[in-house]
Amino acid sequence: MKYIVILGDGMSDYPVDELNSRTPLQVAKKPNMDFIAKKGVSGMLKTIQDGFEPGSDVANLSVLGYDVRKCHTGRAPIEAANMGINLSNDEVAFRCNFFTEECGILKDYCAGHITSGEGKILIDLLNKKFSDELKAINGKFYAGVSYRNIFVCKVKDAKSKNFVCQPPHNIVGAEIEKNLITVKNDNKDNKDNKSNKDNKSNKDNKDKEINLNSHPSDISNAGLEIAKKLNHLMLKSWEILEKSEINRKREREGKNKANMIWFWGQGKKPKMEEFKAKYNLKGAIISAVDLIKGIGKLAGMDVIEVKGATGLWDTNYDGKAMACIKALDDHDFVYVHVEATDEAGHLGDINLKILSIENLDKMAGKILQEIKNKGIEAKIAILPDHATPIKVKTHTTDLVPFAIYSTKSKDEKD
Repeated sequence: MKYIVILGDGMSDYPVDELNSRTPLQVAKKPNMDFIAKKGVSGMLKTIQDGFEPGSDVANLSVLGYDVRKCHTGRAPIEAANMGINLSNDEVAFRCNFFTEECGILKDYCAGHITSGEGKILIDLLNKKFSDELKAINGKFYAGVSYRNIFVCKVKDAKSKNFVCQPPHNIVGAEIEKNLITVKNDNKDNKDNKSNKDNKSNKDNKDKEINLNSHPSDISNAGLEIAKKLNHLMLKSWEILEKSEINRKREREGKNKANMIWFWGQGKKPKMEEFKAKYNLKGAIISAVDLIKGIGKLAGMDVIEVKGATGLWDTNYDGKAMACIKALDDHDFVYVHVEATDEAGHLGDINLKILSIENLDKMAGKILQEIKNKGIEAKIAILPDHATPIKVKTHTTDLVPFAIYSTKSKDEKD
C-alpha cells in the first residue's frame, strides 16, 4: 500500500458575498476532489495546536503527525534547513521578507512577488552595505525563493521565543513603526519593563512586551540589544533598497518595489524524529517552497525538485503529478504541496483562488489516473493545511476539511 497526501496550502475559506455566500472550494470545478470525497471518507481536522500561530509550519507539521509542542521552534529554522544553513546552538534564524513600503505603511507583504534573481541581488547588496552592523551580531542574510529570505545572527543570552515579531501578511495596511520587534519579558519585575510602563503597547499587552522605540537608553538585556539592532536593520534597509537599480527598474515597469525587509518567524535549530523511524515508511516531499522542503529534510525525507515549480499559480502542476507517481517506485509515502491557493488568499483574489483550486484538482486527477493505469494500491488524502480566507487575507485557526480515498474496496483491510 502506498500513501499520498495532496495539500492545497490555505485552500479553505469563508463564504464570499460575491459567490452568493459560497466558498471558493464550493464554486470551483473539482471533479477529482469530489470523487475522493464521495468514494472515501471526509471530515474536519484541527491542524493548529492551541497556543500556536496558524502558520504553514505548524499546520504542515501537524498534518504529518508531528507534535509541534515538542519539535517546533519557529518557521525560519525550518526554511534554513532546506537552504543548507547549519545553525549553531547560539544562532537564531529569522524569516526575512522583502516588502513594499509606502508612506510609512506596509503596502505589500511580498513585494509584488519579486523574482528570486532580483532578490539575490538585493540580499548581496544588504550583506555588503550592512557589513559593520552585521559584524556586531555575527549576522548574515541568505537569499531564498522570491520574497522569502533568511537572516541568521548569534543570540547567546536570549531566548528566541521572547522576540515578538509580527508576520507581515498580518499587518498589510498598518504603520511599520508601530509593529516593529518587541521583547516579551519573562521577569515581570524587570526594571526595563517598569521603565516602559507608560508605553501603550505595554498597557495593551498582558505579556508585558517592551517596545524598543521608547527609552532605548534603558535597553541592557542581551535580547533587547539584539531586537534594537534588528529594528535598526529593518528601518535602515529602506535607504539601501529604495535607490537600488532593481527597484528603479521595478518602478519603471509599474511593479511593487522591494524597498524594505521584515524579520519574523524566528527560532533555533529544531530536533525532529525521522519520518522513517516514526512510521516505518520511506517518505518524499514535493514542494516549491523552502518551508515544506525544510520539514522534509529535518524529517529525513527525500525532497524531490520539480522543474518549473514556482510556488505560485503558474507552477508546474503536471510536473508535480508525474514526480509523485515516479516517487512511488521507491517510496511508501509522498507529500505533494501546492502553495498557489495560499498566495491567492493572501492577495484576496477570488478568481485566482478558484483557478488555483481547479488546477490543483487537475493535478490530483492526473495522479488518480496514473495510479489506476499502473495498478498501484494507494490511499490518498486531500486537504488544506489551514484556511487563508479571501475576506481576511491571512491565516486562521479554523478547522479544515479533508477527504481520504483508498483504491482498495471497503471490505478489504489495511
